[in-house]
Amino acid sequence: MSLEPLPQEARFLAALGEDDWPEPAHAWTLDAVGLDATGLVELFESQLMSRHLDLHARRLQARGEAFYTIGSAGHEGNAAIARALRPTDPAFLHYRDAAFLIQRSRAVPGQTPLWDLLLSFAASAEDPISGGRHKVLGSKALNIPPQTSTIASHLPKAMGAAYGLGLWRRLRLGGGEWPAHSVVLCSFGDASFNHSTAQGALNAAGWAAYQGSPMPLVMVCEDNGIGISTPTPRGWIEASMRSRPGFHYLSCDGLDLLDTWRAAREAARIARSRKQPVFLHMRCVRLFGHAGSDAQQAYLTPQQIKADEAHDPLLFSAGLLRRHGVLDNDAIAKLYHAIGERVARVAEEAIRRPKLATPEQVMASIVPPPRPSRRRPWQGEVDTTPAPMAKLLNQALQRLMSCYPHLVMAGEDIGRKGGVYGVTQRLQAKFGPHRVIDTLLDEQSILGLGIGLAQNGLIPILEIQFLAYLHNAEDQLRGEAATLSFFSNGQLTNPMVVRIAGLGYQKGFGGHFHNDNAIAVLRDIPGLLVACPSNAADAVGLLQEAVRLADEEQRVVVLLEPIALYHNRDLLGADDQQWCFADPGPEYHLPVGELGQWGEGRELAILTYGNGVFLSRQAAAQLEAEGIDLRIIDLRWLTSIDHDAVYRRVCDCAQILVVDECRRSGSVSEELITALVERGVAGERLQRLTAEDSFIPLGRAATVTLPSVAAIVEYAHRSVGMSRKRIGKLAAARSNKTMAGSDKA
Repeated sequence: MSLEPLPQEARFLAALGEDDWPEPAHAWTLDAVGLDATGLVELFESQLMSRHLDLHARRLQARGEAFYTIGSAGHEGNAAIARALRPTDPAFLHYRDAAFLIQRSRAVPGQTPLWDLLLSFAASAEDPISGGRHKVLGSKALNIPPQTSTIASHLPKAMGAAYGLGLWRRLRLGGGEWPAHSVVLCSFGDASFNHSTAQGALNAAGWAAYQGSPMPLVMVCEDNGIGISTPTPRGWIEASMRSRPGFHYLSCDGLDLLDTWRAAREAARIARSRKQPVFLHMRCVRLFGHAGSDAQQAYLTPQQIKADEAHDPLLFSAGLLRRHGVLDNDAIAKLYHAIGERVARVAEEAIRRPKLATPEQVMASIVPPPRPSRRRPWQGEVDTTPAPMAKLLNQALQRLMSCYPHLVMAGEDIGRKGGVYGVTQRLQAKFGPHRVIDTLLDEQSILGLGIGLAQNGLIPILEIQFLAYLHNAEDQLRGEAATLSFFSNGQLTNPMVVRIAGLGYQKGFGGHFHNDNAIAVLRDIPGLLVACPSNAADAVGLLQEAVRLADEEQRVVVLLEPIALYHNRDLLGADDQQWCFADPGPEYHLPVGELGQWGEGRELAILTYGNGVFLSRQAAAQLEAEGIDLRIIDLRWLTSIDHDAVYRRVCDCAQILVVDECRRSGSVSEELITALVERGVAGERLQRLTAEDSFIPLGRAATVTLPSVAAIVEYAHRSVGMSRKRIGKLAAARSNKTMAGSDKA
C-alpha cells in the first residue's frame, strides 16, 4: 500500500534523502549504557510504530474514521523507559506514551499493539481495553491501567498503588494484583506538573518517603516546554524538583534513546532496591501541535516550529543507528516505509469493526462484574446495648476489620485521635497503624491513596473529615474511581468505601465548612452509590452492605453520615433515649434501594432521609396528637433509588411531602417528585420542603435555611388541610348527586 506523505513527515523524509542526522548532546556508546544493537533497533521500531499511528490518525480523521488525534509525536523516547522496567510493573501513562505501550507489548507474548490501538482510534466496540468508549492507552495484560485525557489526575492513585505494594508485605496477606517487588510508574507533562493534583501527589509521595514509608515510585515528567499554547518557564521543572524532600531527581535527554535508557534503568534500580520515589525529568519536544485540531501557528512562530521539527527524536534515533553502524540509510528508509504501510493496512481492517450503537452497550461497563467474597465469619459477640450512631459505627468497623483482613482505613486524624467525632476510636490500637492510617491533610491524596490500594486488591475505607472538604478533591471520585470500570470494559476496578461526615444541624461547629448540604456532585456520578443513614442501626446495615458491595461487587460507595446524629440519643425529650438503637449484628445489611418505614398512616406520607427522618419523627408526635394519620419513608440510598418501590409505599396516601435537607436546586426531591409524577401521582398530592439555595451561616442562624420541625408541621397541615377539603368537596358532590337522583325518582 503506497501512502501519500503528510506535511508532518517532511523533515524526516528530507533527512532520509540526504542521510543527514543530528548528533545527540551525549556521546554514549552502546556498551557504556548496557544496550546492544538489537535492543536499539527494537526501540527505534517502537518509536516508528508510534509515529505512524499519529500520522495515520490524521488521515483517518480527515475521512471521519478516527475521533481523537492527540498524539505522541516528540515523546517517543519513552520507549526506552518501557524497556527499562518489567512488564509486571504497573504503569499509569501520560496520553503521549504510545511508544511505551508498544515497547512493553514486546515483552508479553501474543500482543497486537497496532491492531489494538487502531481499534481504539476508530472507537470500535472490539477495542480490547475500553470497548470503544475512549481512545486510551491501556492493557490489562501489560499492567497499564487506562487513563483518559488527564490533568495529572492519575498521579494520586499511582502514589497509592506504590504505597500499597509495601502495605501488602506489611499485612502478610500474600500478594495483590502486582508482584511485591514491583515499581509503579506514572508519567505526565510539564504543564500538568503545575496542577494541584500533581503537586498533591508529589507532596504525598515525598511526605511518606521522608518518614521512611516504602514508596517504589517512578514519576516521569515528559517536559516538552509547552502546555497547549502556554510555555513552561525554562528550568522550572528542575528547579522545583532537584532538591525536593523525599525524592531522587534524575534527568535525561528524551531525544537520545541511549541517555533515556541509562537514566530509566537507574530510576528503576533506585525505586526497586531502595523503595524510594524517583522523579525522572525527560526533556522532549512536542510535534504537530497539541492535537489534530490545534493550529499551533496561532501561537508559535515559523522559526519556533522549525526548531522543534529539527529536534524530532526519530532523527536522533536514526542518527544513533547510523553512528553505531547498526543500520545503513537504506535499511532505515525501508523500515520507516514498511511500518507506515503496515499501519495503513491494519487501519483499513480496524475501521470496519463494529461500533457501540445502543445506550445499553455504552453503559454495560459502568457497573463492574462481581467476584467471590473474601469475608471471614465473625467469631465474637455483639454488644446490643442501645447506643447512638457513632458508637454503633465504631463497633461495626471493628467487626469489619476482623472479618476482612484485606480491609484498611485511611484518613485525617482517624488513628491516634480516633476521628473528630470519635467514630474510629481505639481501632488503630487494635489493628495497628498499617491498617488504620493517619494521612496527611489532603483529600486528593486520601482518595488517590484509596484508589491505588483498591486497584492493587485491598479494600479501603476512606474518611473525609467534612463534606465541604470533598469538593476540592471530588474529581478523584468522578474522573478516576468511578470511571475505571467504564474505560476498561469492566476489566479493572478500584472498589472502595468513602465515609463522609456531613450535612447540617450539628451543634458546636458552624458555618458552611462544617455544615454542608451540597450532595448533587455525588449523585451525578454514574456508577457511584451514595447511602445516608438516619439512625444507628441503619448506619450499621448500610456500612456493612457498603463493604460487601466493595468486596463482592467491586463498587465505589459513599456513606454520607449526618454529623448531628452521631451522638444524638434523644428524640422527643431529654433522656428519653429514643434515638439509641441496639447493634443489629454482623449479618444485618440494607441492600441498595431498600426503604425504611415508620407508621402506616394513609393521610400523609413523608419521604425523607438522614436528619429529615429525625425531624419528621419529632413532627409526627405533634401531628398524630392532632389526629393526622401518617407514615415516614426513609430512603437510605440516595442513588439507584427504587422508584417503583417508593411509589408502592406512598401511592395509597392522600398526600405526599418530600422533606429534603439538601438544597432545592439539584436535590433528591427533584428526582423523587419527577418519578412520582411519571408514575401517575397528581401534582396536587405532592409537596416538597427543602433547604434554601444557600450556604449555611454561623451561630443561631445555622438552621434557618434548613427544614425544621415547625416547617414540617406547617407543610403537613397545609397538605392534609388541602386533602381534607378536597375530600369534603367530593363527599358533598356525591351527596348532592344522590339527593338529586332521589328527587328525580
